[in-house]
Amino acid sequence: MGGAFVAVASDSSAAWWNPAGLAAGPFFDMALARAEVEISDELPVWRQRTSGFALGTPPLGLSYYRFRITDIRPFDPTAEGAAGRENRGAGVPVRSLSASQLGVTLVQTLLPGVHTGATLKYLRGRFSAGHEDGRASPAELLDRGDALEDGDAENRFDLDLGVLATAGVVRLGARVRNVLEPTVGPVRMERQTRLGVAVAPAAAGGVPLTVAVDADVDSYTVATGRRRVVAVGAEQWFLERRVAVRAGGRINTVGARERSATAGASVAVRAGLYVDGHVVRGGAADEKGWGVAARVSF
Repeated sequence: MGGAFVAVASDSSAAWWNPAGLAAGPFFDMALARAEVEISDELPVWRQRTSGFALGTPPLGLSYYRFRITDIRPFDPTAEGAAGRENRGAGVPVRSLSASQLGVTLVQTLLPGVHTGATLKYLRGRFSAGHEDGRASPAELLDRGDALEDGDAENRFDLDLGVLATAGVVRLGARVRNVLEPTVGPVRMERQTRLGVAVAPAAAGGVPLTVAVDADVDSYTVATGRRRVVAVGAEQWFLERRVAVRAGGRINTVGARERSATAGASVAVRAGLYVDGHVVRGGAADEKGWGVAARVSF
């Protein structure tokens, strides 16, 4: 759904998207997931690989995510935005952050239809840095960066907060991620605040369609520069909620005008057992990615 999910997430993935959403979800939901996204056309390039496990049974959720973020920048980023191959023979800086995150999510209903939630996170991360031959292809540089393991492991604690309000077919959500802004090596995980609104006619007996819009309140830094995203997405269920299709898009409103389109689907293999998948394709920044998940929910 393009990432427009702050007001939508109500299964175990709410631990990542909006902790408060867990209160409005099923009695039990458990998921295993794997995803990858990268920008690998011209330097600077970037890749994130994520795998995770999440379990939700209100008012408690447990989650474990492992991710690696690798970025490679031009040798002299102040001189040019995309260094040519001839100028990269001396080597380019390669940075990689690998981390494991264990989270405990707690939710509380304040009023009928109004929920709050928090994910308490223990983070163990390692920052590694080096230089590689800049004449290699961006994909080769990213692979070499993924193999770096020369930093010391560091332990940090952090917190995500969320709120969700539902009234008929309308859902309003807000989430603050990385409240404590922990650092691993020189990398600071900046605070990210996002607002979302969704309309779901099925809540009033209508069609099983959900349309959502998310917007970042503040900007934050990624390898390709500053980012503040607006995302729009939709989801439609068919065949008595056995099959769902999703589509969406997002655009960066600051810095590089990055644009991405997404599509995905869910299939109920049997009652309560789902297989999910999605793909991402970008415009100006040549972003591409994919993800798969298996989920049990009832």
